[in-house]
Amino acid sequence: MPLILAAGDPVEIVIDVARRLSESLGLAGVTWHRRYHKPFREADACIKTALQRYGIGVKSHPGYLLTEPWTVQTGSGTPFKVFTPYSKTAQEQLHLSPPEVFPVPKLRGIYLPDDVFADAEYVLDVEAFMGAPEPSWATDTLTKHCTPGEPHAHERFSCFLDSLLSGQSYKELNDVPSRAATSGLSPHLRFGEISPAYLWRETARFADAHPAAAADAWAFLRQLLWRDFAWHRLYYLPEMAEKNVRSQFNEFPWAWSSKADPGASKSAFAHMDMEPDEDARQHLDELAAWQKGETGIPLVDAGMRELWATGTMHNRVRMVVGSWLTKNLGIHWRHGEEWFWDTLVDADYASNPFNWQWVAGCGDDAAPYFRIFNPLLQVEKFDPDGLYVNRWVPERHTPLYPEPMVDVKESRKTALAAYNDIRNVAKG
Repeated sequence: MPLILAAGDPVEIVIDVARRLSESLGLAGVTWHRRYHKPFREADACIKTALQRYGIGVKSHPGYLLTEPWTVQTGSGTPFKVFTPYSKTAQEQLHLSPPEVFPVPKLRGIYLPDDVFADAEYVLDVEAFMGAPEPSWATDTLTKHCTPGEPHAHERFSCFLDSLLSGQSYKELNDVPSRAATSGLSPHLRFGEISPAYLWRETARFADAHPAAAADAWAFLRQLLWRDFAWHRLYYLPEMAEKNVRSQFNEFPWAWSSKADPGASKSAFAHMDMEPDEDARQHLDELAAWQKGETGIPLVDAGMRELWATGTMHNRVRMVVGSWLTKNLGIHWRHGEEWFWDTLVDADYASNPFNWQWVAGCGDDAAPYFRIFNPLLQVEKFDPDGLYVNRWVPERHTPLYPEPMVDVKESRKTALAAYNDIRNVAKG
């Protein structure tokens, strides 16, 4: 059977392709990996209903997560809102019923008559499509740091386990941005190039076989549970990318504009579908400086420049830049979430808004929600020799480097006062 390339509404196309194959070849059924975001669940439900009307069998399977959102519940049968008890329950479930990993099935080709898709306007010409030059916006630096595909995902995972065997401590070094101590698997997980079930099974086996590295292996598995937790929360909070999880934060004085000004020199770099009102210009200039890595705060600037150049950012630094934007600059977390969505290669529908709400203090398990990461102290603790910062901000100690856009201590005081007001709202 030839490769079919199609463009258009996926709901309409999947239904029509399945109908045509059923009529011409006696297609027995359609199957797919389950999706968890509400718009995609609704699309899949629409496809399922339509195919069943045509007498075509439909079955969805788990695979993108370690556990299904409706299976990990509190004792009262409600979803968990705090990670620690959630992870304990999920881990117990995974211990009793380990994730299954199935071999790749052997598929046989079938003959497809030429007239099956003759009148289908959505089908693209395969030869013309494959022969067309592929557009690329990726820079050489981004391409160098990002190698997609299943083979590379498995290679990275193997290298990660080897690093644990060699004595590199994931628990001790994963917070150090200058060390390549993390797995680097998040983009591959995001695009389904490697299975979380496979990672869990193989890492658990590795921990059993190598007791000296077991603590590091289980610290990594905890990160997989955090990923699952974010998806479980999105399943029950489908508007998490737009609405504060904690409703009292609707009164928080974050700076926000629904659109950006594409004409202003600095603000032009801000998200293109934002537009400032009269009170928005200052925060859009600050937002643009944050996006470019020109805040005058070395660790923040290093992280934002790493993001732009490589499509990723060290997790410790993500928390620092998020805290700086939302708490020191007082800019709405949605601006940061949108920018990360546009620039991170591992941004997904759950983890991106979940983590932004966590660092902003308005999300689940954001305790203490008023925590403010001091970027100067974070450098002293996690980059004392300046290896990370100096790589991305080489002009740091020269007259070319700007002064901090706001004072670290004073902006912290302002943020704490605002968070204290929110605490009083919650009590009231």
